[in-house]
Amino acid sequence: MKFSLRGFGTATPPHSVAQADAVLAAQTFCCATDQERQWLKLVYLRSGIERRFSVLLENGEAGIEGRQSFYPPQQGPADRGPTTALRMQRYEAESPGLARQAAGRALADAGWPASSITHLVTVSCSGFASPGFDFALIRDLGLRPDVSRTHVGFMGCHGALIGLRTAGMFARAEPESRVLLCAVELCTLHQQYGFHQERIVANGLFADGAAAVVGQVMPRFDPGWGILRHETLVLPNSEECMGWRIGDHGFEMKLTPDVPVQIAQSLGNWLDRWLVEVGLRRESIATWAVHPGGPRILTATREALSLPEQALAVSHETLRDYGNMSSPTILFILEKLRRQQAPLPCVALAFGPGLSMEAALIV
Repeated sequence: MKFSLRGFGTATPPHSVAQADAVLAAQTFCCATDQERQWLKLVYLRSGIERRFSVLLENGEAGIEGRQSFYPPQQGPADRGPTTALRMQRYEAESPGLARQAAGRALADAGWPASSITHLVTVSCSGFASPGFDFALIRDLGLRPDVSRTHVGFMGCHGALIGLRTAGMFARAEPESRVLLCAVELCTLHQQYGFHQERIVANGLFADGAAAVVGQVMPRFDPGWGILRHETLVLPNSEECMGWRIGDHGFEMKLTPDVPVQIAQSLGNWLDRWLVEVGLRRESIATWAVHPGGPRILTATREALSLPEQALAVSHETLRDYGNMSSPTILFILEKLRRQQAPLPCVALAFGPGLSMEAALIV
């Protein structure tokens, strides 16, 4: 049996910013010298990103300084910007709207009434509120009040694949169930002030977005995209590679240069062992869906798996057009590949804090 992906939906805030314009804003928050400003500019413009969406952008006409009011100019070296409490207030206000859009589109894509959903899985690592956007989905989409709710929280960029694994477990345990998964991230709420290189890299990569999937268990050879197997790996002694922690002025990203190195060293052997277990080889995989944590992560993945450049084209396009939206990003990629009728089997890959890797085999 497989967890059949019957419908997809994605959503972004209404306004986006060109990466070149984002440089100007970031320099005012982070840089005190021309050397720092030049370093930041190079990081941003080498990111592979052309634009990113944010709930904080208020219109599309003014210059970047006039398009948001949430982040005031830095008032001195000790100024770290809005408090975490203010950022969480904005998360609570903005996350339900994106969740509704994405989930509503997934239901429409499947042709399912909201009342048919038996399980709701939500995913987010960029904010906390309880009740959360799951309540908004129940109220505004007309989900049943007895829908079974599960939240996958603070897992990072591979959170949606973990959510899909959870959704598939529910569906296999109760074969008549229908599951809605919705991932929402508002990463731009966590702009960090000051010249801290790892955090500037994160500032230049992350963006806002939401994505949803509805699914049910179906026979292995049922036509359509469905997840047959999942696999996960926590790399030993990797706790310092990548981290996501709550600070007094937003969530703070730790993203070391060792991340692509660890991926390059570990990914190939791990993936090959798993594929052999399911009767496949790396050469059997027709399509690759890889979370674009950044351009170096995509390059490390491609080189570790000896893939041609075109194999990760949709991952690069998603990074270019949306930035790294954390957990929803892999669902944006899968939705596009499915729409393009990409050949199967497909392997989806994403990476998370520590350093951990998550894979799904889609047939």
